[in-house]
Amino acid sequence: MANPSISLNRILNGIERAGNRLPHPTLMFLYLCGLILLLSAFFAFVGAGATHPVDGRHIAAINLISTAGLHLILEQTVTNFTGFAPVGTVLVAILGIGIAEHSGLISTVLRATVLRAPARMLTFLVVLAGVLSSLAADTGYVVLIPLAALVFQSAGRHPMAGIAAAFAGVSGGYSANLMIGPLDAILAGLSTAAAGLVDPEYRVSAAGNYYFIFCSTFLIAGVGTWVTESIISPRLGSAPSKAVESALIGAGERRGLAAVGLLTLLTLGLLIWGLLPASGVLRDPVSGSILRSPFINGIVTIIALYAGVAGWLFGAVSGRFVGAGDAIQGMEASMTTMAGYLVLMFFAAQFVSYFNWSQLGIIAAIKGSELLRAVNPGSALLLISFVLLSALINLFIGSASAKWALLAPVFVPMLLLSGISPEATQVAYRIGDSSTNIITPLMPYFGVVVAFARKYDADIGIGTLVATMLPYSLFFLLSWSGLLALWVLLDIPLGPGAGIYPG
Repeated sequence: MANPSISLNRILNGIERAGNRLPHPTLMFLYLCGLILLLSAFFAFVGAGATHPVDGRHIAAINLISTAGLHLILEQTVTNFTGFAPVGTVLVAILGIGIAEHSGLISTVLRATVLRAPARMLTFLVVLAGVLSSLAADTGYVVLIPLAALVFQSAGRHPMAGIAAAFAGVSGGYSANLMIGPLDAILAGLSTAAAGLVDPEYRVSAAGNYYFIFCSTFLIAGVGTWVTESIISPRLGSAPSKAVESALIGAGERRGLAAVGLLTLLTLGLLIWGLLPASGVLRDPVSGSILRSPFINGIVTIIALYAGVAGWLFGAVSGRFVGAGDAIQGMEASMTTMAGYLVLMFFAAQFVSYFNWSQLGIIAAIKGSELLRAVNPGSALLLISFVLLSALINLFIGSASAKWALLAPVFVPMLLLSGISPEATQVAYRIGDSSTNIITPLMPYFGVVVAFARKYDADIGIGTLVATMLPYSLFFLLSWSGLLALWVLLDIPLGPGAGIYPG
């Protein structure tokens, strides 16, 4: 009989080799731009087209390898990038979060959350802290995961159980949170651009999935806790305790946290003052609505301002910052980490524009929606099928924004024409994308987690980590898909002004 661990390693090695053959996400979009140019010429030559189901007009494929196409490319390459929705909103959010991260606020909040956890709540709070850390993903990986190992060991539990619980929260729960973060802005911008292929006026707000991701936070924390306690910990057993003095919160950090707590209460008070009255300053000045208000439209700016002020206040009170220049350094450091993202977004913006200009996106969407209507699988089954497709693709392409920039121009308009909102399609993608993060060796931080684990067991390898994380992945996928199906059946809003079906 074959050794199961050897078979697993063979499968993982095959996946790793196949994934390593894929180009860098930026190169992939560069190649796709060239492919779209060639396809536009081919489909224009064969007379491909479709009839728009809304206004009845005929849509024909447009050849971009032409004089008119050359003019479009030369004249609009710059504006394709500068006007690309995910770019500006994300950079604004990162400026504020960069100050909070540079000051040590985010790291301290994570440590405070874990270190103060009662023994019976330890696992739940570790997974929950991991989910919340997606506001600053690098911090969750480099701070929370090794910290969780130390805390579990000090409690007489196996440190690998702490690593697994934290990794499940940080990466498996990447698309859940109690707050709106940069990922929401990135995906909403890409979804807006994709929906524009069908409805140029459609706007996907960064808060479009907020109700769903808020509830998902507690689902993932609960499921992650159950998997850790019922499957992972019994398999690993216990380990000798060890002190965690190096992770304790200092007096300056405690003063900083207290100051940020007061700032948070003040901020919440101001938001309530601006939203509760019918004439509140954060409501729409004409209709008085909250759904289409400056508050919802400017949620990314509000988050950036709060994070920036909170980071500066923490740095000043704790002694981490000695002058205003420290906050500037935090913003500059955060912008430095965005260099790869900006390069990726430049080529993704060109790809989306080429896809739009060629009319191939809307033609594919119309043809696909006609097929879906003929099959008529139902909204819940259709969305869950897309969840599974996203989960499969995620095994080979690690970047969430790169995958959505690739998938959104096809699936958002296709499902929109089938009567499913872009916000619902985006939620289905997020579930699939997050659930398999923790079992693919191609995820950028997978090797980092293996290195953390080897501190406690030098024999741990990729296969060991995947085998440990596989139960989380399966139960996240099942429970999250179940939550989505329930959401569809009850027709619950996904976020402010955003439902399963377009309004």
